[in-house]
Amino acid sequence: MVMKEQVIEVLKTCFDPELMTDVWTLELIYNIKIEKEKIMIDMTYTTPMCPYGQTMVEDIKQKVKALKGVKTVIVNVVFDPPWKPSDALREMFGL
Repeated sequence: MVMKEQVIEVLKTCFDPELMTDVWTLELIYNIKIEKEKIMIDMTYTTPMCPYGQTMVEDIKQKVKALKGVKTVIVNVVFDPPWKPSDALREMFGL
């Protein structure tokens, strides 16, 4: 069975092309649920009109599905709560 830590490591290789930062560091991932061979991920975008949203979703699906033992990956995009960068993330970007 795939472990949550393995999924997180994969998510760290999936980047927002606009910000050139991975989706995990950007705090775009709200939840990861593992049920046997199925991985369900709740995520958001930095903005609802993110031009790279679908690209990020497809990248996540492809890379997570490549993990041994994973047959299905569902990425649910949510906007509640809206994305709000943490203080640490704001500092990283110099905001």
